[in-house]
Amino acid sequence: MKFGYFDDARQEYVITSPTTPLPWINYLGCENFFSLISNTCGGYSFYKDAKLLRLTRYRYNNVPADTNGRYYYIKDGDTVWNPGWQPVQTELDSYSCRHGLGYSVFESTKNELAAELTAFVPLNNNCEINRLTLTNKSSQAKDISLFSYIEFCLWNAVDDMTNFQRNFSIGEVEIEGSAIYHKTEYRERRNHYAVYSVNTAIDGYDTDRDSFLGAYRGVNRPIVVEQGQSTNSKASGWAPIGSHNINVTLQPGEEKTYIFVLGYLENEEENKWEAPGVINKAPAKEMLAKFNTNEQVEAALNELKEHWQNLLSKYTVETNDDKLTRMINTWNQYQCMVTFNMSRSASYYESGTGRGMGFRDSCQDLLGFVHLIPDRARERIIDIASTQFEDGSAYHQYQPLTKKGNMDIGSGFNDDPLWLIACVSAYIKETGDFGILEESVPFDNDETKAQTLMEHLRRSFEFTNTNLGPHGLPLIGRADWNDCLNLNCFSKTPGESFQTCSNFESGKAESVFIAGMFVKYGKEYAELCKRTGNQAEADRALAAVDRMYATVLESGWDGEWFLRAYDAFSEKIGSKECEDGQIFIEPQGFCVLAGIGVEEGLAEKALNSVKEKLDTKYGVMLLQPAYKDYHVNLGEVSSYPPGYKENAGIFCHNNPWVSIAETVIGRGDRAFEIYKKTCPAYVEEISEIHRTEPYVYSQMVAGADAPRHGEAKNSWLTGTAAWTFVNVSQYIIGIRPEFDGLVVDPCIPSDMPGFKATRIFRGVTYNITVENPNGAQKGVAKLIVDGQEMNGNMIPFVDGKKEYSATIILG
Repeated sequence: MKFGYFDDARQEYVITSPTTPLPWINYLGCENFFSLISNTCGGYSFYKDAKLLRLTRYRYNNVPADTNGRYYYIKDGDTVWNPGWQPVQTELDSYSCRHGLGYSVFESTKNELAAELTAFVPLNNNCEINRLTLTNKSSQAKDISLFSYIEFCLWNAVDDMTNFQRNFSIGEVEIEGSAIYHKTEYRERRNHYAVYSVNTAIDGYDTDRDSFLGAYRGVNRPIVVEQGQSTNSKASGWAPIGSHNINVTLQPGEEKTYIFVLGYLENEEENKWEAPGVINKAPAKEMLAKFNTNEQVEAALNELKEHWQNLLSKYTVETNDDKLTRMINTWNQYQCMVTFNMSRSASYYESGTGRGMGFRDSCQDLLGFVHLIPDRARERIIDIASTQFEDGSAYHQYQPLTKKGNMDIGSGFNDDPLWLIACVSAYIKETGDFGILEESVPFDNDETKAQTLMEHLRRSFEFTNTNLGPHGLPLIGRADWNDCLNLNCFSKTPGESFQTCSNFESGKAESVFIAGMFVKYGKEYAELCKRTGNQAEADRALAAVDRMYATVLESGWDGEWFLRAYDAFSEKIGSKECEDGQIFIEPQGFCVLAGIGVEEGLAEKALNSVKEKLDTKYGVMLLQPAYKDYHVNLGEVSSYPPGYKENAGIFCHNNPWVSIAETVIGRGDRAFEIYKKTCPAYVEEISEIHRTEPYVYSQMVAGADAPRHGEAKNSWLTGTAAWTFVNVSQYIIGIRPEFDGLVVDPCIPSDMPGFKATRIFRGVTYNITVENPNGAQKGVAKLIVDGQEMNGNMIPFVDGKKEYSATIILG
């Protein structure tokens, strides 16, 4: 069943029931200030770092779900309700939540009183705006009491949830007019504070949570709202909140609009105070003055919408498939931008308290957004490379606030270095900016150890090339892309981290998946060397790639599919010789997309095995058969119940690899079939099974062995977004940037008659029409560019040209 619908004209998803299977969220913010907002107004806000600079509290795994957010209590006589339904959960006469690009709108009615709440983060400002309009639809005057509510976090989200012996004594606020200032710890080491304000005179306030809620009450029935009168409480220790009380009489047909602003402000150390013990409020007042009127807010909202329109106009298509069109034009690219901002740090599933920015994650995410924001992609590459170690390895994560690597997970994930080559190559193909390779970039953020970015790439390549195991395949280290394949862990201790403990450093465990990466990205490294005048290094790299290619065929092939790995005792993993885990998805996809086994006929065999052994109606499973028991030599992959996560779940992130692999061998029908199975727009009709948002990708879907086969988890912050966009835009639709121009090489289903696309590439607009008169799946029979037929399938980039018109005939 469906819980809403796509409004393609507005580029919105309209949720028509507040009781979605899980909270369906949206992201507000494009730069430094971010908020998560659910379809019931739940969520939280932070500045730059969801762990270290959290403004508001959110309670994960709480009952009821999705607890705490930006709440507005409307007391109309004896009835109390919220525009987003939660937390009071009063049955509404009408309800909708429209999640758009960087904004959400809630429209509800109760007893002929209408409420419209618009939430967004304006560009170039560190605040969230909530515009609430109340309209009396009845024929009688209404006396309304409105109460706002947020709960402040004491900045460090981890400490806030654990250090109660301190935190219940440090809360501090100031109140001035209609503005509530959260200044906890400002007296000591902090020079930042939060403000929560409304653009009208108020009839009362509360800043102490216990006073607002009442003893043993929750946010679903605050005593202040029940009694209809604020207490004017001032938080001192305990839990600081922000709540405004506005009493208003609405005549029949009358409406009133209120603008609430939650902002983050900083002062210079020498400018912290305007009087002893009184914070300097000048920057807050300057911010609030920008959004004091409805006209100002409407202008800021329009600016935000224009920003997204301009951004997403860089790649658009017209196809005969509405679901495909909307995912390419809007939702897939929108999700890629969110992963640029968040990596894996802050979502409904990722608490924002630990993971920070992933090295591998951020490199892969860049593949999906580099065409949208190349300048910021360049900055991100430098940030990522700066956390690399001198030997070419890397921290697995870094904090967005400090941009320095953290040791929470450590290092030793041996696929990490090669992803740096992948993202740099993608950036240069998109921009033509070879100058980035000459940028001076530190190792481990130590400027005394700075080298060119090209040297970083050389060390990435060389790290893999010189860390080989007994079969000549790359050593896996703590793990490769599959964080749960921990072949050197050997953990028997409950609660011990599979990723950080190493009870048996074998120096033997090898990864066929990394070998596939080395072949693909080793070639791209060699091409960069060649194009920067280092032919000798290019030749050396290609020779190493050729050796690895041969090694995979010799030691990584199992007869019908590619092996996954060798364990610490050089025993096969992902082989027909194994009882469980006989075949894994990763090497079948990545080795084939790297071109391994295509000429030898092995690629087709491997992909046929995927369809026979791993495919389900909800997507391709990660492995089969599922591990029934825990295997100490395999680690976390065998710790999950069968069908979940890495133990035979459908990992949506690597389904695109198999789809891309199918395009490599020209099977467009099969590539598109795989694409559709995990694409949210195509599973909207089974939202009660799928459960996560039908407008964004999830990390995982439960596999065939799981009791809840088809149920998704971990939406939004997943490499699925980037890799699926690469798959559908560059390999299925087939418009792919290369060093010398734009390749058009579609691999589409045979029943697709063609399509049109507009691609802005290096400032040039490419208007592309693809025709498929004979039902071909792949193959460019004719390329016509600006009226002239050309050889091959590349539209060259010519500096100074502004527009191309190209027609491609498949056949």
